[in-house]
Amino acid sequence: MRASEIIEILDRPISRELLARDVTRLAYVAKDGTPRNVPIAFTWNGSEIVMCTTKNAPKLPALRENPMVALTIDTEVHPPKILLIRGRAELDVVDGIPDEYLQMNGSYKMAPEQRVEWEAEVRSLYDGMVRIVVTPTWAKLIDFETTLPSAVEELVRQRAERERLARR
Repeated sequence: MRASEIIEILDRPISRELLARDVTRLAYVAKDGTPRNVPIAFTWNGSEIVMCTTKNAPKLPALRENPMVALTIDTEVHPPKILLIRGRAELDVVDGIPDEYLQMNGSYKMAPEQRVEWEAEVRSLYDGMVRIVVTPTWAKLIDFETTLPSAVEELVRQRAERERLARR
């Protein structure tokens, strides 16, 4: 997929709405060869998805071995809005707490005093974290109004062809 196509998809209003959400599902292949799909907080910086995790997270050895990932960001209403992204995870070990981690957890409903306590707890627990940075190499938006899953698009084409032949 060309970079211009990815940018066009990610710049659509529904995509921007989804990229402003709190949680994505990160799919990767575990060290034992089986698939994994884990919810994880993220932030979009305009060109990359950034997720943060503990330095001892089980996903890290797997991502070092096979950095290819897929992300799903979606809604819980009907019709769903779904943003699918594929890319390569780059791992960046950092001292302290990355700004992105504090940002991505900033939209949870917390009273100001809860936020202060949460941040103090985070800073006392982690001496560092790993930033998982994914630059999209493929993207698809499905909103069930203007875009559909490819298999459903094929069924719509087949139905139209059957109807066209029936009118003959």
